[in-house]
Amino acid sequence: MLKQKYRFHGHGSLRYLHRNGKTIRSRSLSIRFTSNPRRQHNRCAVIITRKVVKSAPKRNRIRRRVYEVLRLEWGHVAPAHDISINVHDPNCSDMPYQELSAYIIDILRRAGLWRPPSD
Repeated sequence: MLKQKYRFHGHGSLRYLHRNGKTIRSRSLSIRFTSNPRRQHNRCAVIITRKVVKSAPKRNRIRRRVYEVLRLEWGHVAPAHDISINVHDPNCSDMPYQELSAYIIDILRRAGLWRPPSD
């Protein structure tokens, strides 16, 4: 799970992002993002609606899996951005970790937020 300082707190904090953010959509996920020059760190939220998955434990499992991918790749995300990841595919709970990770990295790359690792 991402540290609390990297997550949004309450619905009001997402309001600016939903009003001013740009959206990029893929088959399973969509990302809404905007730069936030008032912050040094990124903030991230993972949203899964009841329309996608009815069961709360299944939604929480998907949310934890997405947060874990983000936690491991957090150093490669460009700083000072607000990010919201919406999950549209209920199969994300059963999807292999490598495939889910590839989807998330691909959508971050398409948004211009991904900085490749420098080896």
